[in-house]
Amino acid sequence: MKGPNNTGRGLALGLGYFFLYAPIISLMVFSFNDSPLVTSWSGFSLRWYGSLLNDDALLSAAWLSFKIAALTATAAVVIGTWAGYVLGRMGRFRGFALYVGMLSAPLVIPEVVLGISLLLMFVEMRGTLGWPAENGTFTIWVGHVTLCMAFVAVVIQARIRDLDRSLEEAALDLGAAPLTVFFRITLPLIAPALVSAWLLSFTLSLDDVVLASFLSGPGSTTLPMEVFSRVRLGLKPEVNALATLFILAVGTCVILVNRLQWRKESEPK
Repeated sequence: MKGPNNTGRGLALGLGYFFLYAPIISLMVFSFNDSPLVTSWSGFSLRWYGSLLNDDALLSAAWLSFKIAALTATAAVVIGTWAGYVLGRMGRFRGFALYVGMLSAPLVIPEVVLGISLLLMFVEMRGTLGWPAENGTFTIWVGHVTLCMAFVAVVIQARIRDLDRSLEEAALDLGAAPLTVFFRITLPLIAPALVSAWLLSFTLSLDDVVLASFLSGPGSTTLPMEVFSRVRLGLKPEVNALATLFILAVGTCVILVNRLQWRKESEPK
């Protein structure tokens, strides 16, 4: 028999889930709405998915965002892993406070300030070196790597500090070089953290609109910028259709990963 406490907890949990997921569900439902008005239902239709396939601007922006996000996540994991390893293994050294401060700066500096700073840097480089010729994909990528690298370093640092150092010390005692120990022992042990950091960086880059607004140029409009510009003029059903496809893709990936992890954990050792 359920007591009043259990009923209250269930009600609070249900209201919390409703608050989180009701907007997402309504967005998905109205992506199948036949009416061009996203606030009134006039019947079921797939017309906006067909319209999405013919929307070259939106598809180009989505492809550019995916490309930048993948490149950003890869570079941020490479740089942030070394930075996190230094924080977790090297201890305090001369200039340690400055190193930590510079590495953590993108976490605490508002993105508007970071975007202006990077924009001024590229303007000075263009005036002094003549490179980069114009803002575009490369400048957006640099800005996103600068932001995501700090998040990766925090994730990797936490994982490195939890590792059993005796495994690395045993490999060193057996004659392995430090780089060999890092690539053969340390990296496999922190592989789940690397995957998490990559996915986090990918999401941050794909979602960013502030840095991209400062660092973009002609022909380098990302998906968040395109959606934001359209929303200011009125909500479009094609945006609902694109968001629904994103949600279904992400949900499918999450379910598959969870099933694979569950199978791996349930296998007899």
